[in-house]
Amino acid sequence: MSRHSSPLGRMISVIDCPNSSLRFLILDCPTESTLDFYMEEFMRRHVVAVVRCCQPTYSTARLSEENIQVLDLPFKDGGVPPPQVVREWLDLIDTNKEAADLAVDQGTPPPTIAVHCVAGLGRAPVLVAIALIEMGMKPLDTIEFIRGKRRGAFNKPQIAYLDTYKRSLKPKSASSNYSLRSSLSRMFKLGSKTPTPTQSPSPPLSQT
Repeated sequence: MSRHSSPLGRMISVIDCPNSSLRFLILDCPTESTLDFYMEEFMRRHVVAVVRCCQPTYSTARLSEENIQVLDLPFKDGGVPPPQVVREWLDLIDTNKEAADLAVDQGTPPPTIAVHCVAGLGRAPVLVAIALIEMGMKPLDTIEFIRGKRRGAFNKPQIAYLDTYKRSLKPKSASSNYSLRSSLSRMFKLGSKTPTPTQSPSPPLSQT
């Protein structure tokens, strides 16, 4: 299942990336009294990083003990992330996407990134949507995909922001395809020569 009830009656949503082994966990805001529940989920889901889009409501000590990175990227409730938040978020995605691909090759569980704001319906889903768009999904498909797993996600300004979001990470697959095309183009260009016209043999001279 992609959702699990939290102690506060909200939902924890697992978002699998269609184009990557990296996955995301969207949740509402943990507190000191509910952190035990979330820690169990983090360990079960192989969470390697927790991103907080709101003000801190719990100590990071227990997460640090489990080697879980905590990254504070707060921005306005109901708003859209400023460029600096997007840059730091994408740095985290880029690093863990490579780790996820490597984990699959090695037969180990891929990493999960947990993201939360207060209710897990606005700021956290926006960051996850940005990651999916960067990985190749179309903006409106991304919104529908996340809403299918987390009902009520996004408000109108956030939808408008995502609809016009432009990718900033260069997809590696596209780069590889470009390199292949370039190599083939150069190979055929260098190897192509103007064919020498084939001359028909001269007819034998008639003997008289």
